[in-house]
Amino acid sequence: MKEEYSSEEEFLKNYDPRKFDPIAVTTDILLLSVSDKDVGNYRKLTEKKYSLLLIKRDTYPYKDKWCLPGGFVKVDEDLDEAAKRILYRETNIDNIYLEQLYTFSDPKRDPRMRIISSSYIALVDKRRLDGKIPKNASWFDIHLIEDDKGYYVTLDNGVEEIKFTVSKTLKEHTTDRYKFKIEKNDKIAFDHPLVIISGIERVKNKAEYTDIVFNMMPDLFTLGELQQVYEVVLRKKLLDPAFRRIIADKVEKTEKMKTGGGHRPSVLFRYKRRK
Repeated sequence: MKEEYSSEEEFLKNYDPRKFDPIAVTTDILLLSVSDKDVGNYRKLTEKKYSLLLIKRDTYPYKDKWCLPGGFVKVDEDLDEAAKRILYRETNIDNIYLEQLYTFSDPKRDPRMRIISSSYIALVDKRRLDGKIPKNASWFDIHLIEDDKGYYVTLDNGVEEIKFTVSKTLKEHTTDRYKFKIEKNDKIAFDHPLVIISGIERVKNKAEYTDIVFNMMPDLFTLGELQQVYEVVLRKKLLDPAFRRIIADKVEKTEKMKTGGGHRPSVLFRYKRRK
């Protein structure tokens, strides 16, 4: 039977939220950066590795497994506020690039109850977080192989390796959108492998037409270093002419030089902020 009310005030006075199923909302953050890897030859440019931050859980569910930084959204904050609060809690800095990624809503994604997660991508120059991440957190280098069937990922922090596989199925032909499914995973909590793959693909796609990559760069850098970061994000080698076209209007030359390390002095550039 349809209830009749004479005013909004009367409706709100008699409204009972208990007749709806309980649902909680969380936010999970894929924090990405680029790490330097020593190649063992001082004459060669230091190799760049894509990295993400994981937290080892110390409570159930999924105790002792790794997960992305995350937490519950409070009743008095919106999603962006929650993401900024959680990110600050995990990194102790509050001016990191942050972008909403996707909402994950599988009814069985969390064993506790129905929990919907609004995920985010965060990008940072890793050196800004030196000494600031919690003891139960670790940076993992990302080793990713992709084929027509899916993604085969190994995460490595120098002590432990994590492997998972995510399949992909074309969902929308006109937009080239894919549906992802976890096929193998034994060390990462919840559905976070899906967040990781979705976020890596988002950054890759946006690197082609935005300046998003510069959020992982220091204030000053050489063009060689910048090209390496683009190649890591795009997962392919770039010929110099192609790279120069990508960054032509995005960088400006400084009067400073990078010296030492067995290399010839290199001109340092900086991001050319748009007015």
